[in-house]
Amino acid sequence: MRTSLKVVGRERRRVRVRRAVRGTDERPRLCVFRSQKHTYAQLITDQSAKTLLAISTLSADLRTGLKKTSDVGAAKQVGLLVARRCQEQGIKRIVFDRNGFLYHGRVRAVAEGAREGGLEF
Repeated sequence: MRTSLKVVGRERRRVRVRRAVRGTDERPRLCVFRSQKHTYAQLITDQSAKTLLAISTLSADLRTGLKKTSDVGAAKQVGLLVARRCQEQGIKRIVFDRNGFLYHGRVRAVAEGAREGGLEF
C-alpha cells in the first residue's frame, strides 16, 4: 500500500513541532486535527498524560447549530467552545499545537476562536 506524500509530510512536521511543544499541568496543549468533514480539538497535559477536554464539530453542543461542519465558521465555533470549557475548568493559558497542519484556514480559525474566548497562547 502506498502512502500519500501529503500525509508523510504532515507527519514529519508534526514530529518536528511536537519536539518543542509540550503541555504541562499549568499550561496544557491544544491539539487540532482536521479531517475532510470535521474539525477536532483536544486539550492534553503531557506531564500526566491525560486528555482534559475533547471538542469537535460532532459534539452535541455544536452539532445542532452548524449548517456545515467542514468550513471555517464551524472551526471557529470549536475554538470558542474550547475556550468556554477551559474557563469553566480554570485554565487561562495554553500551548497551541497545529499537529503538522499549515496554520491557515480551519486550524487558524480554531486558534482565533480560542483567543476570542479568552485563552492566552
